[in-house]
Amino acid sequence: QVQLVESGGGLVQPGGSLKLSCAASGIIFSLNDMAWYRQAPGKQREWVATITSGGTTNYPDSVKGRFTISRDNAKDTVYLQMNSLKPEDTAVYFCHTYRGNPLFGSWGQGTQVTVSS
Repeated sequence: QVQLVESGGGLVQPGGSLKLSCAASGIIFSLNDMAWYRQAPGKQREWVATITSGGTTNYPDSVKGRFTISRDNAKDTVYLQMNSLKPEDTAVYFCHTYRGNPLFGSWGQGTQVTVSS
């Protein structure tokens, strides 16, 4: 079955950086689109970044210029480099894999990111 395992979360000061990783198994990784979402307490899950199987990336305005999604097909892993972190970036970050339609696919268990001084 599909497994997505996130890692790299933690506590960081405002203005700092973190790099999240998501290791996938049970899929043909190179054929799948990959995405990161986040969910803060009391809020809906929010899309953060997407990288298609062809390497095209896309971001919402809230993280554009600060976050970078990348993938290593040899390692079946997707990354999220987060720079200039703000307290409002605090959330549980989830990895998502799908083929074509993001409404379907599989999710990881999430990793906590806390931005606080």
